Amino acid sequence: MPVLAPSVVVAGTHSGVGKTTVATGVMAALARRGLRVAAAKVGPDFIDPGYHRAATGRPSHNLDLYLHGPALLASLAAEAASGADILVVEGVMGLFDGNATVPGAPAAGSTAEVAKLLGAPVVLVVDAEAMSGSVAALVHGFATFDPSLRLGGVVLNRTGSPGHASLLEEALAPLGIPVLGHLARDDRLAWRERHLGLVPVVEAPELVRRSLGQLADVVASGLDLEAIVKLATTSPSSWVDEAPRARPAGRARVALCSGRAFDFLYPENLALLEQAGAELVPFDPLCDKSLPEACRGLYAGGGFPEVFATEISANRQLLAQLAQRVQAGMATWAECGGLLLLCESLDGTPMSGALPGVQARMTERLAIGYRQATLQRASFFGPRGTALRGHEFHRSETVPAGEALALDSRFGATTAGFAGAHLFASYLHQHLSATPELAERFVACASTGTGASTAREP
Repeated sequence: MPVLAPSVVVAGTHSGVGKTTVATGVMAALARRGLRVAAAKVGPDFIDPGYHRAATGRPSHNLDLYLHGPALLASLAAEAASGADILVVEGVMGLFDGNATVPGAPAAGSTAEVAKLLGAPVVLVVDAEAMSGSVAALVHGFATFDPSLRLGGVVLNRTGSPGHASLLEEALAPLGIPVLGHLARDDRLAWRERHLGLVPVVEAPELVRRSLGQLADVVASGLDLEAIVKLATTSPSSWVDEAPRARPAGRARVALCSGRAFDFLYPENLALLEQAGAELVPFDPLCDKSLPEACRGLYAGGGFPEVFATEISANRQLLAQLAQRVQAGMATWAECGGLLLLCESLDGTPMSGALPGVQARMTERLAIGYRQATLQRASFFGPRGTALRGHEFHRSETVPAGEALALDSRFGATTAGFAGAHLFASYLHQHLSATPELAERFVACASTGTGASTAREP
């Protein structure tokens, strides 16, 4: 049975406050001191965990109360922290900002809820750039809004000068909440942004490595790392049940789309596929001229193929083989960026054409949020009517949109995606920890070529 490691949750008052900078900097600084640091991210994020991995040298895991449910939280956190001295969890949005798909429950799935379920103390990051005495009112509100939440300390970000930092600390002193340090404004710590957030680490690993070295220096000098480690030890250390595992469902080599353009994959999904019997073989559509040999399945996750469309399009040999294999019945699971790869074109640039007649294009509209999905067409994931759960995060669309999934959210319903006995392609990102039978069904399809599987009854 896994055990919960000493844990601390780094949260913010709002998005853009510097959570990723502080959390990743703490990870990097502690790792440089020789601690075995584990990382996790609240919510359905792919990019921030890449920075965590660069800082710690190990995969960062997602803790998402909508995608996997609260019952699995402790076990997934313990697995993320296996063998580590400390688990640093980065929050999402503001501390009390939750899943907007749940009417009347604004904090559902929030960083605060995750921290309470883990019993972990919260380090609150405050953007103090334009404040002095008002910082006390702000922090007092966050500290008292939910009495069952344990606010262990505050980090003051983007302070203007040592004098400014002193004014802020004096204002906070009457609250009795420790100030764990401050970080001055520093343009060197500003990472590049893109239309879906930070640029993924995989696109500029050397630049990120240098930036993390500078960040670790700044955090080590500006924050009380010993106090943060001590704070983490106040979280409960207890044995928890193991997360569900996938049962063996066959044996199949599965081509895993990877590289700079396709880096959005949950490590839990990869582990479950391997447990079910998949041998995952990475390939890079930007440079590999063919799919891995003897592969009977394809898993193409998300990423930024729109940024590399010209390079992908130039790899005609691979794209032609991809289209032929998918249309011949190779078990294919594509989500978001992987869906774009299967289209005929992306903004007029030729892609594989594995989905004949389907064009993709970038838009100005951001589609984001959790989705409750129902299969309208049978696939290896199950028959018509099978319920799936996931999230969307994209600025592209396909024409036609597809009719394989009925997608419901608090703000409306739509139909989209493509499915068949050997195919599931949509914008839906799934986290399979709560539904390992879906990994089994995909592997069974790849292993036997028979489409929908009954490896485990729903």
